[in-house]
Amino acid sequence: MANSNDVLWQLGRRIAFLRKEKKLSQIDLAADAMMAKSYLSELERGKRNPSVLVLSRLAAALGTTLEELFKGIVSIETLLH
Repeated sequence: MANSNDVLWQLGRRIAFLRKEKKLSQIDLAADAMMAKSYLSELERGKRNPSVLVLSRLAAALGTTLEELFKGIVSIETLLH
């Protein structure tokens, strides 16, 4: 059964994909987004539920928008049906 962890995992994979596409290390992206590398690592593994402020800082550090950050992520409702 789908749950919020599925969406968090998808978001984490998307963040990791965008980071790698920009050829950034976790250390570099974490510094640019003003967060600990360990927190970013947990985000990328779907272990954290980030706030909108954190997502906004990540999007800015990746040179993208919040909309692009969520591109391709399937909602919980979609996963349940």
